[in-house]
Amino acid sequence: MKKKVKVVGAVIYNERNQILCALRAPEMSNGNYWEFPGGKIEEGEQPEESLVREIQEELGCTIEVGDQIADINHEYENIIVNLLTYKAWIVGGQPQAHEHAQLKWVPLQELASLNWAPADVPTVERLLSLS
Repeated sequence: MKKKVKVVGAVIYNERNQILCALRAPEMSNGNYWEFPGGKIEEGEQPEESLVREIQEELGCTIEVGDQIADINHEYENIIVNLLTYKAWIVGGQPQAHEHAQLKWVPLQELASLNWAPADVPTVERLLSLS
């Protein structure tokens, strides 16, 4: 049986309604794919708490977490990922790519032009359908 992992992703908006997209480093699993930054939910954490912690660790900034956007189960070759994505806004600091190859702000309408990690695709589709 495949291992199931619960993870969270932040759809971080700026004041121009652009979304922060993170390019996974080539040596990471799903390397060179774009994703919404985030990470694993630790034992005993609420998803929103883990999202604040992960963004602080990965990007060095503080976010405020808003509404949930999607709850996705995606089956990769050797793992099942349960990804919860949330709207978020930066309330402290500037995002830095500590773990990712690149960060960039992308207008909502242009999200589909990026090569997304498979588990993130349903969130992109949901965002585009709501716009």
